[in-house]
Amino acid sequence: MKCVLLAGGLGTRLAEETVRIPKPMVEIGGRPILWHIMKIYAAHGINDFVVCCGYKGYVIKEYFANYYLHGADVTFDLRKGTTEIVNNQTEPWRVTLIDTGQESMTGGRLRRVMPYLKDEEAFCMTYGDGVGNIDVTQLIAFHKAHGRMATVTAVPPAARFGRLDISDGHVREFSEKPADDGGVINGGYFVLSPQVARYLEDDATIWERAPLMGLAHDGELMAYEHKGFWQPMDTIREKQELEAFWATGKAPWKIW
Repeated sequence: MKCVLLAGGLGTRLAEETVRIPKPMVEIGGRPILWHIMKIYAAHGINDFVVCCGYKGYVIKEYFANYYLHGADVTFDLRKGTTEIVNNQTEPWRVTLIDTGQESMTGGRLRRVMPYLKDEEAFCMTYGDGVGNIDVTQLIAFHKAHGRMATVTAVPPAARFGRLDISDGHVREFSEKPADDGGVINGGYFVLSPQVARYLEDDATIWERAPLMGLAHDGELMAYEHKGFWQPMDTIREKQELEAFWATGKAPWKIW
């Protein structure tokens, strides 16, 4: 099965980093968050990726073009002009990098890579900025069992701020990052049939609007509920939180 990664957006809320690199290349623990996401899928046997590039897409292309330099020990013989990989720890991945346009929206990017997916029974898709200990194997099994066109992973929203319980101006209770109230949100980690292409009109199509709304209206969208860890990286604060998790050596999304 292939996995599509949306990696072409501007990432304006993380401008401190994205002024120089695309958001999926922002590093957590010395590795791009895109790499972490790919490792999650690879842990479940998915090693064939289609990356939707856009803003500063050349940075992603150069990263994979020189991937062995990032993950292997190398001997350069300057006199002979040869390169020898001493300790190859690169991944068994097949990575197809597609320029899906600077201005394309999420649905438009998916539309542009559909020719690479037309022969698939189903494929995975997610954003290039969210990690979690998603059981991708169970997610795919759930999708195959219900037989609809699309599955979205539903996750509890991340609690960003402390909650105040106020009565007559007095704070009766303060809860720092309280547990969610039972609501769920779109956590990405989709499994889709190529038939969803019929919901993708043009480059301006926003996946989270007309396509998902249309699929839901037509009874073709199912939700796989994930109760474990999930967190996006939309801000510097969230990047720092993910870095702190990684520094413990027990990052919740590190399932490999």
